[in-house]
Amino acid sequence: MNITLPRLGLAALLIGAITCAVADDLPRTKAPTGAKAYFITPADGAVVDKTFTVRFGLKGMGVAPVGVDNPTTGHHHLLIDLAELPAMNQPLPMTEHIRHFGQGQTETELTLPPGKHTLQLLIGDKFHLPHDPPVISEKITVTVK
Repeated sequence: MNITLPRLGLAALLIGAITCAVADDLPRTKAPTGAKAYFITPADGAVVDKTFTVRFGLKGMGVAPVGVDNPTTGHHHLLIDLAELPAMNQPLPMTEHIRHFGQGQTETELTLPPGKHTLQLLIGDKFHLPHDPPVISEKITVTVK
């Protein structure tokens, strides 16, 4: 019987639990002065198809994958239809409303149901922690036809 996979699963669970337990102890990365996240496309108020392209912009800092230890870089998180911002002192969770782009991606294809939706970008550091102060875009609204 191969017990490697169950051991790996248990190890991943333990690492996740430890990360959550010490999340409040992780120091937040200082944001570069003037850093700004923004949408290249779509524009605020755009009417889009069910599946559409979202392009991310970042000014005043570089884009890098998770784990890169450089305080002047980060990676995008796309906040979809969030009424309240997530906690800024903890790693951002991965949910249907918080999409992670930890490989340094700067665009995605997004599929949403018809209706009005809000989108916002939030930059995370090497630990998925928002910078201090947060590097966050304006919230935009799109209407899916």
